[in-house]
Amino acid sequence: MNDWTWDSTWPAPAKLNLFLHVVGRRADGYHLLQTVFRFIDRADQLRFAPRDDSAIVLATPIPGVPADSDLTVRAARLLQLATGSRQGATIYLEKHLPMGGGLGGGSSDAATVLLALNHLWQTGLTRPELEKIGLSLGADVPVFVHGRNTFAEGVGESFTDVDLPAETYLVLHPAAHVPTAAIFGASELRRDTPAIAPGQWGHGKGHNDLEPVACSRFPEVAAALDWLKARAPQAMMTGSGACVFAGFPRLQDAERLLAALPGDMKGWIADGLDEHPLAKI
Repeated sequence: MNDWTWDSTWPAPAKLNLFLHVVGRRADGYHLLQTVFRFIDRADQLRFAPRDDSAIVLATPIPGVPADSDLTVRAARLLQLATGSRQGATIYLEKHLPMGGGLGGGSSDAATVLLALNHLWQTGLTRPELEKIGLSLGADVPVFVHGRNTFAEGVGESFTDVDLPAETYLVLHPAAHVPTAAIFGASELRRDTPAIAPGQWGHGKGHNDLEPVACSRFPEVAAALDWLKARAPQAMMTGSGACVFAGFPRLQDAERLLAALPGDMKGWIADGLDEHPLAKI
């Protein structure tokens, strides 16, 4: 087991949605979802430095994102608030996951901040307590705190863990930034897919209800998905886009398709993980 310390580099892995159904909508506007989250071995990286004051400082701000709005800063401040901690931290974030890609990058970053600072500050919150903080930051944050590949329901707070086969994924990243709110707010989005019990789901089953909306509004997403589905019928979009992916039991099959990728498309390969790298912290 890794001895996680202030000197460590802390991973914030990407996720893929192996299916994503919108099964309803609450009176407050939140969508009710069913999905399976799978972690993959491509990740942002975070480092932390202790401070003599209680300030939370993001040393690597993302252009155009005010520090007070950044999920990493907000996560750290919520942890302070929840625990009464007067400790501070400087956060260093090295981004590898695209924004607006459907890979959960910002949510994963926030979850890693919660897990790391809870450990480094020794504030002692349990995972369920950290998941509750995470849900206030965004629907995808709790699953990264939870740390297991899982069948998720509700608005992202109810989990039934699943065992998934070893797979290698080819992920294509279209040149589009897809805003999640725009996809969920679309009038044409289907919101009545029949719900299933977790035990009814099997690997390779289901679809992504957000996919038709994203493809109709972002031609780059449609083009990447069309190209991939023509060669791997199991391909689908992850999250609200823009990234699309296909899983393969053999690495060489993913490598063969990556080598055939047209010059105007970008992609990469990542293995599926059995669990989040910080699952046992």
